[in-house]
Amino acid sequence: MGGLLFFATTAALMIMMINSGLAVVGRDSLRGRPIPWAAVGLTALALAGVALQLCWSGAMAALDDDPSKAGWWRVFTSVFMQNGGVSGAAWNIATLAIVAALAQWYWGGRLTVAFFLAGILLPEQIDALLGLGSRSTDPRNFAGSSGATYFLGATLALALLTQARIRKHQALAIGVPVVGLLMWFLQENGHGLVAVYGFVLAILVWAVRRWMPRSEPARNPRSAA
Repeated sequence: MGGLLFFATTAALMIMMINSGLAVVGRDSLRGRPIPWAAVGLTALALAGVALQLCWSGAMAALDDDPSKAGWWRVFTSVFMQNGGVSGAAWNIATLAIVAALAQWYWGGRLTVAFFLAGILLPEQIDALLGLGSRSTDPRNFAGSSGATYFLGATLALALLTQARIRKHQALAIGVPVVGLLMWFLQENGHGLVAVYGFVLAILVWAVRRWMPRSEPARNPRSAA
């Protein structure tokens, strides 16, 4: 029962973040939007990782993030390995594709990739800074893209919060970090905690972009009278 509740709350948080992205981007505008190439690239890497696992039995051992093994690359390559079976891999790849596309349509490709990389690198450092425990030794945490995806997804909730004018959207947006914290405190569900981290980083990025002085557009000399 506890395992089912864990998966249910984890899925519910992801659905909240996807709905936040759809609200801020605009559901009716999806057909006319350009191909989100950054999202395509991240999804392709995740698919390539699964293909590699199917073709090479030693892929997980060589590329996961087992803390007992050396290799600076592991923190990056482990994100594109999947260890949740067929259904877990399908969920991780599908949610990565959707969240990354929505993020690119709002934040742009470069910032989407930057947020995703931050979702790979920052949570462990923040955990250590806050004294939230040592690095996990649970093999289930040695691979998978879900952490970085939940981090990225939470940035969509912050984006919605900055633009929402109706209470339903405001409640949805603020609900993401609130539910994330509850998941962490009640279930020790790391997906909730990384979502909070992503939301906070998005606040900082949004504030910098809002207050950063914008350069005046270059004037076309030919248009001068």
